[in-house]
Amino acid sequence: MNKPILDELSVFFPCYNEEKNIQNTISKAIPVLNELVKKWEIILINDGSKDNTATVLEKIKKQYSKDDISIITHNPNRGYGGALKSGLYNSKYQWITFTDSDGQFDFSEISNLIKKQQSTKADLVIGYYLSRQVSKTTIITSKIWELIVFILFGLKVTDIDCGFKLINKKIVDTIPKLEAERGAFISSEFLIKAKKAGFKIVEIGVHHYPRTEGKATGRNIKVILKSFSDLFRLWFKINFHRA
Repeated sequence: MNKPILDELSVFFPCYNEEKNIQNTISKAIPVLNELVKKWEIILINDGSKDNTATVLEKIKKQYSKDDISIITHNPNRGYGGALKSGLYNSKYQWITFTDSDGQFDFSEISNLIKKQQSTKADLVIGYYLSRQVSKTTIITSKIWELIVFILFGLKVTDIDCGFKLINKKIVDTIPKLEAERGAFISSEFLIKAKKAGFKIVEIGVHHYPRTEGKATGRNIKVILKSFSDLFRLWFKINFHRA
């Protein structure tokens, strides 16, 4: 079967203390992009890293054309939501994808997301974990969160917060501006607003691999509480302010 080809694709990688992972992630992604995409860009988002991530990102940028790779720096750290917003709102091409910079996804699986989009004509293809390499506690809390989102908004997807998606830029240009900065709410907010605006959402399974360096962040109690606060505020706005 012929490989799917996209005319253009923006790719962004949120980075927080990823000095040991990001070079390998980019080195694997670029050959895939050269094979599948006619015109592409990579946006590296340094979200207030405290290690040598900034130095590594500058080194990566110098390895390639200045037009292919750009760096956005947050100082101080804005959180995962802030990093996603920087990526989404600064992407210039018709299609946008993002994935974690820690190497837990196989970027070559973007070909499967592209095939899924081209066969379904979907506006948004979202991954779901075939086998998530995190603690059971994280999986359980994620499922509780997804149940609450379904009850409040009627959004039913397998994994709301899976960090591998293919997005038509018209969604970003159409839906109300995203508000979340930290925690799990950013992915939920994006999908809720995309669904409410009538965009077609489809799912596809993606593999998830153990993290080899560093540690994940974002599961502390303050972030969790802020996520719930944001969730119920959006529910109130949709139901009572028609925002």
